[in-house]
Amino acid sequence: MRIGTWNLAGRWSDDHRRLLLEADCDVWLLTEVNERTSLPGFAVHLSAAPMAARRRWAAVASRLPMVSSPDPHPASAAAQVGATTYVSSVLPWRSARSGPVWVGERHADKTAHAVDDLLLRLRAAPSLVWGGDWNHALTGKEHAGSKAGRDAITGALDELGLVVPTTYLPHAIEGLLSIDHVAVPAGSAASTWRVVARRGGKRLSDHDAYVVDAQEA
Repeated sequence: MRIGTWNLAGRWSDDHRRLLLEADCDVWLLTEVNERTSLPGFAVHLSAAPMAARRRWAAVASRLPMVSSPDPHPASAAAQVGATTYVSSVLPWRSARSGPVWVGERHADKTAHAVDDLLLRLRAAPSLVWGGDWNHALTGKEHAGSKAGRDAITGALDELGLVVPTTYLPHAIEGLLSIDHVAVPAGSAASTWRVVARRGGKRLSDHDAYVVDAQEA
């Protein structure tokens, strides 16, 4: 199964569509998704809550038969593909404001609250792939999130029995590691790569795309 994740930064164009199709993924875990987003041959399920005008928090896109699931958190989308639940999430960034989506005063509190809400729903999935823009590197320097937020995420991954092949892939910003991730069941064989989100010398997003080829053990 080839799974990709990309933060579209609310943008959509023919170049965005071409990048997604050229990566040849079976499932995409998308974040900051323009409501015009469409892919030939793919079903696209958008999260219900708006992030901004004409932008949703997350989406799951699949070229395999897919059944949409209720959003496990306002900033997440979920769908069932075969026996596996796929979840795409935005987790809070350092300057995210408190409110109905991000609950708590400190960044660490917002992240822990969002992760706890997700765990209430994701624990029930017999097979799970979880990804998206988590706004945290999982090792090394922390630029967008917090060390305590990282601890909340890695604790959830351990509880869910997931590993993150994207952990050591580079960020679009030189010297940093990716904050966009795909987590797959422990024991899966996986290869990974980054797709630079640039066409004709222009950035399509401030995030690059990340792809995981995963095979169950």
